[in-house]
Amino acid sequence: MAENAYAVPIKQSLQFLSRTCSVFKEEDSGFAPDPGMFTVAQQVAHVAQTIDWFMEGGFSDKGFDLDFAAHHNAVRQHNSLKDSLTWLVKAVDGAAEVLRNKTPEQMMEPIAQGPIMPGEPRAAIIAAIAEHTAHHRGSLAVYARLLGYAPPIPYSE
Repeated sequence: MAENAYAVPIKQSLQFLSRTCSVFKEEDSGFAPDPGMFTVAQQVAHVAQTIDWFMEGGFSDKGFDLDFAAHHNAVRQHNSLKDSLTWLVKAVDGAAEVLRNKTPEQMMEPIAQGPIMPGEPRAAIIAAIAEHTAHHRGSLAVYARLLGYAPPIPYSE
């Protein structure tokens, strides 16, 4: 099924992040600039988790799960870049599947009341996912440079 205008930015975010991550090797999975920071694998897992979180919170009537300690602990369990990238692709594909079936009217419905984006149109989730992914793409580019890699420009082959 063809992508619609809502799914395209999510798929592009994956492409851009994947280009940045293309310099990493599996043995870089555990690298973090300082103790306590997310590792390479955990950065990617966090992006995947957050895409799922935005989709669940933005497209349900119950709103966002605010148990950030549990989210953080779940990400900390990830120590394989390959596994984290697999989760990321699954999260993006799942989001794109949900979005490709939404009508413009559905995308303009308000997000559930609560502390995260209350009353904003559901379409705002797309920009939030893209911005969050870009933030971590930048972090991962810094990690890559600290490891001596030159990450490619994310916007083209």
